[in-house]
Amino acid sequence: MHHGRHRHGRLHFHRPFPNRLELLARLESYQRDLEQELADIDDVIRHLRDEGDQPATPQPAAQV
Repeated sequence: MHHGRHRHGRLHFHRPFPNRLELLARLESYQRDLEQELADIDDVIRHLRDEGDQPATPQPAAQV
């Protein structure tokens, strides 16, 4: 049976709790990571929408 602690989220603090400047730096870094993830998701959504606007072209059958 597993008795370890479960960690949720990305910000993990070990004792002692970080001071104000360390916490601010970690939160700003986390915010940049989230903004990058959001931009990546936006790119995928835009690509899928653009792909859906184009008529489907049949792929040639593979020659055996």
